Amino acid sequence: MASASVTNSATDLGTSDRKPAVVTRFAPSPTGFLHIGGARTALFNWLFARHHGGTYLLRIEDTDRARSTEPAIAAIFDGLSWLELDGDEPPVFQFARSTRHAEVAHRLLAAGHAYRCYLTQEELAERRAAAQAERRPFRIESEWRDADPATWPADLPYVIRVKAPREGETVIDDLVQGPITVSNREIDDFVILRGDGTPTYMLAVVVDDHDMGVTHVIRGDDHINNAFRQLVVIRAMHTIEQADGTGAWPDPAYAHIPLIHGADGAKLSKRHGALGVDAYRDELGLLPEAVVNYLLRLGWGHGDEEFIARDQAVAWFDIADVNKGAARFDLKKLLNLNGHYIRQADDARLAGEVAQRLNLAGASALALLTTAMPVLKVRAADLNELAAGARFLFAVRPITPDDKAAALLTDDSRALLGAAHGALTAAPEWTAEALEAAIKALAADLGLGLGKLAQPLRAALTGQTTSPGIYDVLVLLGRDEALARIGDQAIGDQHTGAVTG
Repeated sequence: MASASVTNSATDLGTSDRKPAVVTRFAPSPTGFLHIGGARTALFNWLFARHHGGTYLLRIEDTDRARSTEPAIAAIFDGLSWLELDGDEPPVFQFARSTRHAEVAHRLLAAGHAYRCYLTQEELAERRAAAQAERRPFRIESEWRDADPATWPADLPYVIRVKAPREGETVIDDLVQGPITVSNREIDDFVILRGDGTPTYMLAVVVDDHDMGVTHVIRGDDHINNAFRQLVVIRAMHTIEQADGTGAWPDPAYAHIPLIHGADGAKLSKRHGALGVDAYRDELGLLPEAVVNYLLRLGWGHGDEEFIARDQAVAWFDIADVNKGAARFDLKKLLNLNGHYIRQADDARLAGEVAQRLNLAGASALALLTTAMPVLKVRAADLNELAAGARFLFAVRPITPDDKAAALLTDDSRALLGAAHGALTAAPEWTAEALEAAIKALAADLGLGLGKLAQPLRAALTGQTTSPGIYDVLVLLGRDEALARIGDQAIGDQHTGAVTG
């Protein structure tokens, strides 16, 4: 169905000279955050365009002036930027093009593909109620459809309705769903221009897609019914432009992606993890590459590949391989995937993320975090865990152990800390190897397992019961700081006879 190239007459979008094989678009409404389903739609549009060497565009569908907000627009751009899904050209704002939309409506009207409808809201409500009472579908049957334009009242309010075909059927060869057929009798004469002269969504989308040169419309399958209605406008305009020789309005190719459900099969909601993209970044501490990898595999896959880099995704992605059934969102799987990307991430980059979360500044803090990252990131599933695990590095003495760590600091364990303080003070050098040898020798002298020493040492050094390996912790803190922290918690040094703390 799709044309390989597009003749674009809308020079105001600056696309009249561009005829790539593929142009896709992501067109969110700025009435809320960029949700996870929208992010996946943007990703599939981006990947399809990249795979075919085409262009990926953004359009903000802000015609709902009561609900569209600047903060929502900013959140959408922020989320897309974080996922590296920015458009290839400046975004188009739909509301700013209302004059162009109205122009197309009046062109359809003048050519007889639309008509003025003077039915009032009261009349429509009565007809809708009658259909409900008779248990039949309500269809707009306006007596104004075939009225002579000469009889149109000049002083009454009206809307402009498109003339939908009454005979035959419309078939969409959907790239995901396959062929879909609808009887044309099911398509209403829907409004394209309201009584106040403003365009409806159905008209604006068609005009913008044409003027932006969109060849492939990839969106959620909740828009399937809209496609049949939008084709009415597209094909009417194609007929007009072919007749007057001004160009063409080719059908776009459609690809309607199944919606995302929760792990339980129910419609995705906040209880399933349906948060804004910014929450995945800020509240859950996820990396963008993990989110992209997970979204990529929600309804699409390449064999058994679990970890797919972006360049590999571009090479492999084909919209025809998207599943027809709804994908199931599993937050636990996303978190597990994120742990993999945490371990693969550059240490300096992670250090910067952690520093921001801990409100740290300065080259020394970043240097210490970067040095610590190889031993910190192996235990973390997200950036918040990573930051929590790094907090001990910057604790101010005397540190306050958490409840679990405090429970380990009994009188007996404090005495062991005194012995450990002496053994570590005597270590010939402050390396993991030398410190391990000193602690192992002390454990052997005292007839204890290493755990009996490591647990109170960890509590004294970090204030927690979990941390990187105890020898790594000692090295990262440095000789003076580590011995001071142990000394803060120790009583009578049994190893040297000194008293510390």
